[in-house]
Amino acid sequence: MASSLERDLSCPVCCDIFRDPVILSSCHSFCRDCVQSWWSEKEGKECPVCKRRDSKDSLPANFALKNLCESFLEERGQRPPEALCSLHSERLTLFCRDHQQPVCLVCRDSEKHSEHRFRPIDEAARQHRKELRKSLQPLKEKLKTFERVKVKFDLTAEHLKLQAQDAD
Repeated sequence: MASSLERDLSCPVCCDIFRDPVILSSCHSFCRDCVQSWWSEKEGKECPVCKRRDSKDSLPANFALKNLCESFLEERGQRPPEALCSLHSERLTLFCRDHQQPVCLVCRDSEKHSEHRFRPIDEAARQHRKELRKSLQPLKEKLKTFERVKVKFDLTAEHLKLQAQDAD
């Protein structure tokens, strides 16, 4: 069972400990990715908790909350594990655009990746997330259409049941 502190340090959207927390004009905080995903699914920018419209163009970081979350995770020994290269046990800091995989600095300088193009891994991750959201949008629209059709079918089925009962 989650402690009271853990609940207070959890994003209301993903229910995990905040990652890169931001604060909205409603004074509610969320993970940056969570609120951006939430807004990409909605027509306007509103707080996922209280539905208050947010007029800010940028999402200000909630540094106090970020520090609290990091301290909490450190205390519990749950620091987010750094991704390490399986070949060199170095931090994965770059993304090889030619192989489409994360690499460490040693890999970058190796023969295998000579003359390849690289990006910082966080930049590549943001780009991949953006592409995934873009690909996900038509699927979400199809899901909404299927849900509307299901509601119509359910209503039709209920209507037919009532007619069958009236016929008896």
